[in-house]
Amino acid sequence: MVSPREGRAYVRKFSLIALVLLIMAVSGCAEKGKLGEKQIELTVSAAASLQDALNEIAANFEKEHAGIKINYNFGSSGALQQQISQGAPVDIFFSAAVDKMDKLEEEGLIEKRTNLIGNELVLVIPKNAQNPIRTFEDLAKADKLSIGTPESVPAGKYARETLEHLGVWQAVEGKVVYAKDVRQVLTYVETANVDAGLVYKTDAMGSKKVEITNTAGEDLHGPIIYPLGIMKDSRHLKEATEFYEYLTGSESLEVLEKYGFKGLNTKS
Repeated sequence: MVSPREGRAYVRKFSLIALVLLIMAVSGCAEKGKLGEKQIELTVSAAASLQDALNEIAANFEKEHAGIKINYNFGSSGALQQQISQGAPVDIFFSAAVDKMDKLEEEGLIEKRTNLIGNELVLVIPKNAQNPIRTFEDLAKADKLSIGTPESVPAGKYARETLEHLGVWQAVEGKVVYAKDVRQVLTYVETANVDAGLVYKTDAMGSKKVEITNTAGEDLHGPIIYPLGIMKDSRHLKEATEFYEYLTGSESLEVLEKYGFKGLNTKS
């Protein structure tokens, strides 16, 4: 027969065990709830020339915003604009040309936008190449040169404008190897598949396989401006606005400038 004293001891013992089990159950549920939280994924369509800088910016942003994941879709601004016009689900568009953003705004697809950064157009040749191409005029001596397709690649449009302005275009037009974006132009030059190419300064700076031999003056082509915009039909407008504000903030601008872009501090 159990004495009253022993009974109280058993009650205390089992009460303690029950309390421990309850704490473990609550903690487990809390952890499960935490792990089960849905992460918001944002789709950002961005010009290929922004790839390195934006990957670093996304890594920084995601450290501070654990509930938001950034998924990039890199390509030529023209192709990306067409995708958005045709209904591609995109939250933010970061273009290398104002006219592509203008087109989307005319279609009523832009919630908010700003002209964020600028760039420069440069002439590059393969590193240690034994060729005489040092100026844009020297391109007349090239067997092959590469630029982005002007109709869809802003850098290609600026390249053609530069060569036309210098009176070189007619001499080189038949030698041009067109590329789907500025990164492909850079690859053609890096692998010496062409004698030279016209790319953004930021792309050339990121490659150890090319040499910059000349820079196009701003008077030779239209302004190189990168506008940033939030899509009106974003499925996650609140989170898209958070990332938009982060991209326009000082921390992101420092990263962009590190990769060679120029801050504009202009709004539109």
